[in-house]
Amino acid sequence: MHPLLQVIKVSWSQEAFNLERIRTAVFIEEQGVPRDIEMDDRDAHCQHVLARVDTKLVGTGRIDLEKSGKIGRVAVLGDYRRQGIGQAIMKALEVIALENGLPEVWLNAQCSALDFYRSLHYQEVGPEFMEADIPHRKMIKQLTKRDR
Repeated sequence: MHPLLQVIKVSWSQEAFNLERIRTAVFIEEQGVPRDIEMDDRDAHCQHVLARVDTKLVGTGRIDLEKSGKIGRVAVLGDYRRQGIGQAIMKALEVIALENGLPEVWLNAQCSALDFYRSLHYQEVGPEFMEADIPHRKMIKQLTKRDR
């Protein structure tokens, strides 16, 4: 875990610019996801987190409580990967789910990130599918008190 890391809960209305900046860098510029797919109509309905290292905003994620705890848009800027930031983002989103009484969370993981999510105790369910021309698998995690 990066020693200067903070993950904070934020609202879309206050932090849309910063959330979009990180997601644009990772999903649109790096992975080629079309903007109209990446920036969807769910953002205003989701709870979001921002990861900060020192004073730089480096990662984000969201949870859609109206869609049974669907986690999505988890992104960490390239220079900050493999430092525990993605793990901290996921933990923060899981805590939000627990605070809202959800027994489980789920996500559509890019197949290239399956090992990351497996390391956090997510399990694949269902077949591989394409989303934004990228192979994905649905994954679920049962939450317990130890996930706080």
